[in-house]
Amino acid sequence: MKPDNYHTLLERLEEFEEYEGHSRKSKRHQSFRPHKPKRLSDNDQKFVRTQGDSVGNFHFTYQAARFEEGWLLDSLGYFYEQRWISDVLRKVKGGKEASVYLCRSGEQVDAPLVAAKVYRPRMLRNLRDDHIYREGRIVLDEDGHEVHDVQMLHAIITRTNFGEQVRHQSWITHEFTTLQTLYEEGADVPRPYEMAHNAILMGYLGDETLAAPTLNEIDLDAGEAEPLFDRLLHNIDLMLGKERVHGDLSAYNVLYWDGDIALIDFPQVVSPHGNRNAYAIFERDITRLCEYFIGQGLSLHPRRLAADLWTAHGYRLTPEIHPSLLETDER
Repeated sequence: MKPDNYHTLLERLEEFEEYEGHSRKSKRHQSFRPHKPKRLSDNDQKFVRTQGDSVGNFHFTYQAARFEEGWLLDSLGYFYEQRWISDVLRKVKGGKEASVYLCRSGEQVDAPLVAAKVYRPRMLRNLRDDHIYREGRIVLDEDGHEVHDVQMLHAIITRTNFGEQVRHQSWITHEFTTLQTLYEEGADVPRPYEMAHNAILMGYLGDETLAAPTLNEIDLDAGEAEPLFDRLLHNIDLMLGKERVHGDLSAYNVLYWDGDIALIDFPQVVSPHGNRNAYAIFERDITRLCEYFIGQGLSLHPRRLAADLWTAHGYRLTPEIHPSLLETDER
């Protein structure tokens, strides 16, 4: 199925919105602009010309719904053309923010399988109070560079359609650059391979028939809970050292596979600096994670643990707690 022009794609997105059960809001679509592809180097351009894989030849095993298929072609076509992936095998996770698809790797990847996280269309995203996480964060473009363009920043502030598109791209780029930083630091996160305008390609945990479940689905064996919790604390310590707070950490965002783990879902990551709610968010992360391990038999004190980790990196305990952040009780 060959991708159509962006006017046809726009119609697809409207159909996709109806298919997902949301009301159509046509004003939001009027300023839709096509993604500006990354400029390829001379060597990359030569490679693309000589290899035979174009998105027009991209036929995948996964039996997607008609509107979903068009969205996947647009979101994953770049990965296919650049030989990062050769097939889409199945959907392994669906969510309000994004869906994750299992893909067969292309020649660029030294692993047989990879995961593609495809963000839902911007108009369908539904993250409550996302401004809490955006506070103090720089705006990033698709290349990971800080946006300084006055018109673009003004569009974000005034919440124009174009500004919302820039915000959406920045949200995705923050996740990808965070994965890069943490992976290079040795954290237990999926290996980030590449980013397109609406998707991230990363390492996959599991096998071809079964994706790694999240930790909340697992009852740990006796003696496994304590070393696994210590390993997660090590990862949190690494994150703080790189000035990152996950922002939505819990057993639901940790993959588990035969003793291996991977922390996932970083688009809402915040910095300990510049966000008034950073410590409150961090304490909530620690508390939610501790709740799972308390259920596995460990005796933990989340608030004390959060304060110790935070101050060990020289951060001050002066949070201004936003009313929408959940209150937590001492264990």
